[in-house]
Formats: sequence, structure tokens, C-alpha cells
Amino acid sequence: MLILVTFAFTWVGYLVTVDFVDGLTGNFFLIQPEATGIWGWTKYLGWEAMKWCFLIISRIVAFYLAFLIAYSLSAPGYVFLSTAAEKRHAGEQFEADAVLNVRGLAIDLWEGIKIGLFGIVVTVAALVANFIPGVGQVVVFLLYTYYSALMFVDYPSSRRRWSLGKKINWLRRHNRMSLRMGILPALVSMIPVLNIFFIALIFPLMTVHCTLNFVAIEKSKKDPQAVPA
Repeated sequence: MLILVTFAFTWVGYLVTVDFVDGLTGNFFLIQPEATGIWGWTKYLGWEAMKWCFLIISRIVAFYLAFLIAYSLSAPGYVFLSTAAEKRHAGEQFEADAVLNVRGLAIDLWEGIKIGLFGIVVTVAALVANFIPGVGQVVVFLLYTYYSALMFVDYPSSRRRWSLGKKINWLRRHNRMSLRMGILPALVSMIPVLNIFFIALIFPLMTVHCTLNFVAIEKSKKDPQAVPA
């Protein structure tokens, strides 16, 4: 059910986002310049290069914006999955959620909004970084990798009422584990067209995997015998 919900929200959001982005360009990419003479060919090749760069970058950005919408709308289901996985793994040692009250719900809502806004900042930064020759694509990949890890860490850490700053600090302290958590979703997101299906397919699995690793790391601070998976 979570796979279907994530896929549906992402697909609808992707179509709406792509339509909006394409509408901003007007007829610029519909009318190609005439390839006559040296100057004409120069303009044509430049136009063609800009067209493909725009298509690739806009689709990646559209996917992440759409997925942020899907992530926000389907978050309750993944929070339940993450909690269930942690509870099953911990057994009698399971730590109950923070007290459920109006203030707690307001904090959770605000933290969720901050995660979404932070995702938009990451998307814009990736869009700008993509134009840096040589290292731009590497920077984009790392940005999406660590943001993917942040989304997965958000589920178990939000139960503990962690702030966004504390979540980011956790990623920084556990850099290698964060890279492992986020690298697969980042790679999948770069697959044209099929990325929407594949990300929906692996997201529940990655939610459980990252939750158990997060719990193991936090437990290892109290018990040195606990080792992350």
C-alpha cells in the first residue's frame, strides 16, 4: 500500500511540476534557430545544448520536488512502518514515543515543514551546482545522497523529538553510515522515467533498513556490543 501511495503521489506531482516548469520556458525550445552559415550553426548547437541540459536538469528537479510532496503526504505511513520495525526489533527494550499532546504535534508538524523547505533549498543548490564544470555533478550527487539519508533518519529521530539541526549533526557525525543510507535512493533518482517506480519500490525497505541502523548506532552509545547492520 505504501509503495502504491508513494508512486501515485510522486507521479501526479511530477506531471504537475514538469508542466509548470515547461510553461515557464514558453516557446523558446519549440522554435529552433535556422542552421545556416557559421553563426546560424553556432546558435543552433548552443540552442540544442541548452535544450538537453534544460530537459535533464528540469526533470531531476521536478522529480525531487514531486517526491517531497509524496514524502510529506505519505509520511504518517512511513512513521508507522519505522516505529513498527523498531518496536519489533527492540522487543521489551522498545522506548515509547514522546508524550502525544498539542505541543508535541505542533513540533512534529514544524519539523516536517522544515525538512520539506530544506529539501527545496537542496534542490535549488543542486540546480546551481550542476553548472559547475567538472565537479558539479559530483556535488549534486552528494547533496541528494545526504538529503536522502536525512529523510530516512527523520522517521526514527522525530519520534525522539529531535530538531532538524540535531538530525543534520547526526549525519555529520556518522558520515559513512549516512552515505550508505542515501546512496541507493540517490542513484535510483537519476534513472529516467523509471525512477518514480523504483524509488516507491525501495522506500519502505530503506525505511526499515535505516531505522534499524539508526537504532543500533544510538544503542551502541549505551552498549558498545551493539553493532550497526
